[in-house]
Amino acid sequence: MALRREALTRFTRLAALTVAMTFLLVVVGVVVRSTGSGLGCPEWPTCHGSWVPPVDNPHAIIEWSHRTTAAIVGLLALATAVAAMFGYRRRRSVLWPALAALGLVVFQAALGKAAVESDLSGEIVTAHLATAMALLALLIYLALRSSLPADSPRSPSGVGAVLALAAAAVFGLMLLGSHVTATGTALAFPDWPLMNGSAFPALTAADGPHVIHRWAAVVVGLVVGAAAFAAWRQRSGNPAVAGLALAAAALFIVEAVIGGLQVLTQLAVWTQVVHLSLAAGVWCLLVAATILSFYRHRREVGAASGVRAPLPTADSELAAAAIRDEPSRGQVLRAYVALTKPRIIELLLVTTIPTMVLAQKGIPSLWLMAAVVIGGTLAAGGANAINQFVDRDIDDLMRRTRNRPLPRHAVDPGAALRFGIGLSVLSFIWLTATVNLLSALLAASAIGFYVFVYTLWLKRSTPQNIVIGGAAGSVPVLVAWAAVTGTLGIPALVLFAIVFYWTPPHFWALALRYKGDYATARVPMMPVVRGEAETARQITLYSLLMVAVSLLLFPAAGMGPIYLAAALALGAAFVWYALRVQRHLADGRAAINLFRFSISYLTLLFVAIAADSLIRLSIG
Repeated sequence: MALRREALTRFTRLAALTVAMTFLLVVVGVVVRSTGSGLGCPEWPTCHGSWVPPVDNPHAIIEWSHRTTAAIVGLLALATAVAAMFGYRRRRSVLWPALAALGLVVFQAALGKAAVESDLSGEIVTAHLATAMALLALLIYLALRSSLPADSPRSPSGVGAVLALAAAAVFGLMLLGSHVTATGTALAFPDWPLMNGSAFPALTAADGPHVIHRWAAVVVGLVVGAAAFAAWRQRSGNPAVAGLALAAAALFIVEAVIGGLQVLTQLAVWTQVVHLSLAAGVWCLLVAATILSFYRHRREVGAASGVRAPLPTADSELAAAAIRDEPSRGQVLRAYVALTKPRIIELLLVTTIPTMVLAQKGIPSLWLMAAVVIGGTLAAGGANAINQFVDRDIDDLMRRTRNRPLPRHAVDPGAALRFGIGLSVLSFIWLTATVNLLSALLAASAIGFYVFVYTLWLKRSTPQNIVIGGAAGSVPVLVAWAAVTGTLGIPALVLFAIVFYWTPPHFWALALRYKGDYATARVPMMPVVRGEAETARQITLYSLLMVAVSLLLFPAAGMGPIYLAAALALGAAFVWYALRVQRHLADGRAAINLFRFSISYLTLLFVAIAADSLIRLSIG
């Protein structure tokens, strides 16, 4: 047993050394890029026809040092894979990551070769960086997982979900930064933190990537801060995770300041090297914190039992029961689809196509409409899956949600979380590749707002949860508008406001029907905290605000009589249903009727937007 533990220690040290050398490789790569040495060796793998660089060519020496470091990383990755094959053939959680890391190293080398041969194509260089970050994450997982006993129990947690999303946000921000360098927009503005004295300058092709990167940095900073706060609140259960998360947040602040110094020093080499090195450090810390958060009960198990078998938990017992009654593939597929809340997605997408028609002043290309719908579906589905993971405890207490996949144990909580994060990341990649970066960032902001602000903070702390949290459901119209125009205009903001003010009466009508459920689950929805009468009054007030805002679209977007008539008629009907709720509080059917009509209202109003736009176009 002692020999086995010693072997484990040696393997973990090898994996940790590979992590350190890979991080060094990233830093040297930044030096290469910031000094303009990427083509210091114009061919690959030799350098000016030799395996040794010319001593009188600094750029060649810098590039050669990068290639040498990469070769060392390759040898270490090979040694790690071989060690895993001989020592951990039966431990897939170690073996497969080790083999995958070796594959990533080979792929990374191929990208490096392609970058040289393409004269440092921006897209290939960005892919090179993305692969390096993925390799770092995989190696960190390998080092940490190999240091834990094979039977360490996994325990999905809300903190883990927040940390994972923060890590994903940092990853996306790094790629945006690489895109800024590739497009030559790093010095689009001479000042910092403002941009030509403004926080919201107009987006143009010449400075768009720079502006978006700065905006994204603020959002990502808030996400990282929220993750650190969440980990700190649970520090007694896992101080290591809290320490890593707080360190990541502190490094992020320093990284942001260095990013500003890049602008103020006209891209001094040291600022570029330190900036990206710190970003990679933040990424590594968040990845490590995320991994450890999912194994946070390991020490408690060992201390309590003296053995490495996991203590029975509610999730593990339910998982065992699920194994005894193995579901069919069809049932599993339906459960994963249910995690995305398809009905909510349908409602969100109802607003997408009409908004695109209004922005285009006609029918956009079928490909663009399909790309936006697919990206929006992935984003909404990912956010909903993460929401169900976080809310699985209260969903089990409520009649309305008791049959969701997690309360009935049709999907493992950890699998549901990975599914949600995977869809969220895929939505960003898809929208960036097929639509534009602004649409991708807007969709990502909606996911972050829904998960962090609404689900993790507001939902269980204030009766205004759905009012503020409803902003996330209003973002799809902004995504659709940006997909067509590449910018955000006044009509898009009015559409956002329509959906924003529609959300409270729509949801509170349902909350009136299920007031008892929310009280049981201790969720402070308006009917539970303020009572039914006050909720009905608020429903009427928000309904009137919604109708007033819907009429603003008439002048803001130059709408015609078809839209005006539809907005007036549908708005009058909505207010009538809202007043019925006030008059018939004891009759639960009034609230349900309003809830059902609210869906029809939003659908028909946006159909009227599309119809009005197309008819005015045909007449014109």
